[in-house]
Amino acid sequence: MESSVVMKKGIPGSTLKIIAITTMFIDHIGAVIFERILTANGFYLINMNDAQSFSDFMDKNGTVFILDTVFRLIGRLGFPIFCFLLIEGFLHTRNVWKYAFRLFLFAIVSEVPFDLAFRSSMFSIGYQNVFFTLLMGLLAITLIQMAEKKLSANKVLQYLLIVPITVVFMLIAGFLRCDYGSMGVLTIVIMYLFHKSRIWEMAGGCAVLTCMSLSEITAFIALIPVYKYNGERGLNLKYIFYAFYPVHLLLLYLITHFLGIADAFKIFF
Repeated sequence: MESSVVMKKGIPGSTLKIIAITTMFIDHIGAVIFERILTANGFYLINMNDAQSFSDFMDKNGTVFILDTVFRLIGRLGFPIFCFLLIEGFLHTRNVWKYAFRLFLFAIVSEVPFDLAFRSSMFSIGYQNVFFTLLMGLLAITLIQMAEKKLSANKVLQYLLIVPITVVFMLIAGFLRCDYGSMGVLTIVIMYLFHKSRIWEMAGGCAVLTCMSLSEITAFIALIPVYKYNGERGLNLKYIFYAFYPVHLLLLYLITHFLGIADAFKIFF
């Protein structure tokens, strides 16, 4: 007798992960390589009130400028999908503290590659990688869920506790200067609160990000793949998913070193 496996329509979680890391990689090509090229070529020395200076710069660097803009806009899809996957993992994990420890571990491992990529330095306290943001968001929604369970008979108190819990972790993320900062934590909390509807979950998160910066508006495109998510795990990409982050940052930094522009960002820090 032949056995048949019924596949659900849509895309599994592993495909969402691939979309997230691919758009993140595209974003970081722009942020790490293209923006170093522009900086090394004097973009931040241009007097923006001098139309001729800007025109001369664009004549020589217009292609890189356009590519950087396009790559960064594509990259805006990555973070909300990461947040969605974080919440899915949180809702299905057997041990949230192991999940939190794993995020913390990779946050530590990723910090040197992150600082090299974005600060041209092996150590910088001025900007922390996105794993710290995801960790702060995870801790926030963990406490919110605990409050929901402990106070299941008192909805008003549940809602009242959401605000201080969220604010505390937003302040921590802001103080640590994590990637996406306090608004990144707020994004995760808002998405968790609306997680029973994927459309509202993603729309709420993308709206928060767009309030942070209008350049985040292309994040709304992430609603399409998340809407197609079929709830299945798909391929087991858990550790590949985690390891890709520090590895690709280190690779991009090494490319800038090969191009002779690795220290371009040092003029800012």
